[in-house]
Amino acid sequence: MKKYISQTTFLAIIACLLWSSAFVGVKIGLKYHTPLQFAGIRFAISGLLLLPVIHNLKRFRKEVQENFGFVCLIAFLQIILQYSLFYMGVNLVPASISAMIVGSSPLFVALVAHFFTFNDRIEWRKSGSILLGISGVAVITLGRKALPSGAEIALPGVVFLLLNNLVSGITNVVIARKVQSISPMVLTSASLFIGGVFMFVISLPIEGIPQKTFPPEYYMSLAWLSFLSAAAISIWNTLLRRPKVKVSELNIWKFLIPVSGAILSWIIIPNESPDFVSVSGMILIVLSLVILYSAKRKRNSGVKNTD
Repeated sequence: MKKYISQTTFLAIIACLLWSSAFVGVKIGLKYHTPLQFAGIRFAISGLLLLPVIHNLKRFRKEVQENFGFVCLIAFLQIILQYSLFYMGVNLVPASISAMIVGSSPLFVALVAHFFTFNDRIEWRKSGSILLGISGVAVITLGRKALPSGAEIALPGVVFLLLNNLVSGITNVVIARKVQSISPMVLTSASLFIGGVFMFVISLPIEGIPQKTFPPEYYMSLAWLSFLSAAAISIWNTLLRRPKVKVSELNIWKFLIPVSGAILSWIIIPNESPDFVSVSGMILIVLSLVILYSAKRKRNSGVKNTD
């Protein structure tokens, strides 16, 4: 059981399922708080949540000091830039549609990895899996005949979410190529906290200081988002540093995010509901993951047979 839980595929699925719940949580939080400020508080708390898990604070300080430039780079890319784009995009686009657009990120990651990673080229089976997944995302997103009542898709929101995908691809490759001089948990905790504090500080002159109290629903969403960020990003950064893990193949599992994210949106958010087109798109996404997983198993069994 322990061996199964530690497998890359299992952990990737858990991280993606956690991330998929963020769309609903962010939508709830943004009803009461501004995007950058809400994100900054969330990530600063996430970074602090990981400190008890790290245990050895002396090692934490040592690794952060020795890799401070890299930590700041990841804080900027993965937290400040990526999530600023994400929050601003989600604030302008319905939650289920946001989940679909962000769900196209495996294509962006595969392209970045193809040009900047020598052992992670795009081959035909991987291309087929990615294109099938993108088709599923397109069917769900573009095939909708109507938006939820009173909702609109703003073009800037779509652009923000697509740029978020590109930054995500760059960040994944940067983390995967980093030498093992800082542990993934330390990197995640430090970058989350630094990025969160920076986002909160820059939000003050832009968004002002909130002059209102928040309801329990807000604090529940903040607590859940803080936890899932700490857990999901820690898992993902750990998987990116595994020697045999290919960045592009790992990110194909992110096609689960639009499926799970849309389902949660339909369940929780009023006026959002499934339709035939959306379910058809989900089937295409599931098929893309089946192709990926079957290809990996075939390749792994072939390696074993040759040993």
